[in-house]
Amino acid sequence: MTDSACVPPRADLVLPCLDEAEALPWVLARVPAGWRAIVVDNGSTDGSADIARRLGATVVREPVRGFGAACHAGLLAARADLVCFCDCDASMDPGLLAAMAARVAAGEADLLLGRRRPQGRGAWPVHARAGNLALARMLRRRTGLRLHDLGPLRVARRAALLDLELTDRRSGYPLQMVVRAADAGWRVAETDVPYLPRAGKSKVTGTWRGTWHAVRDMRRVLAETPAARPVPAGGVRA
Repeated sequence: MTDSACVPPRADLVLPCLDEAEALPWVLARVPAGWRAIVVDNGSTDGSADIARRLGATVVREPVRGFGAACHAGLLAARADLVCFCDCDASMDPGLLAAMAARVAAGEADLLLGRRRPQGRGAWPVHARAGNLALARMLRRRTGLRLHDLGPLRVARRAALLDLELTDRRSGYPLQMVVRAADAGWRVAETDVPYLPRAGKSKVTGTWRGTWHAVRDMRRVLAETPAARPVPAGGVRA
């Protein structure tokens, strides 16, 4: 008889996508068995949506351009108890999310983030690391969370995420998720994950200008006034 405790939990995986035709086959081949991949097409012109459909993914169209808009459209389309997020550029292996989802399902954390560990040259440009470091420090001052990275690989429960009422639809979406989770007393943790050179050019951190525009968006999120928000099922306030 199979021990049900050894069976990894099922989840919906949100993959925001803008012109990722090159990376999609690699990414979708690594989605954990039994999971539903939700590819959110954010205005691709390279046939990404058609490739995703052929490879068995659920494709959601989000006409409003923005990383947060794509992520939130995927969250709204999700139906599983657990929802995972991963970039669609082959910089991170979505297969790593199975172990992360198991930890959230077991109650180790309410929101589990992947702390990126660069693998090889070009995996994480200096300007992108600098922006991430600055944001981590600002986040610590704002919330007390001692996180090292605000990476896009993450897992949480769908209902709890919807209760956060996330409003940012640009680069600040991942940070707003963490800030509002901290304000609500969630247990937020991180775990190391390999970070590979991405396929194609980054739409956000590929340049200094893009990086600092993202930092500007996130500074606005950090300026939010803390508000009382629901504690996720099984969670406790800090």
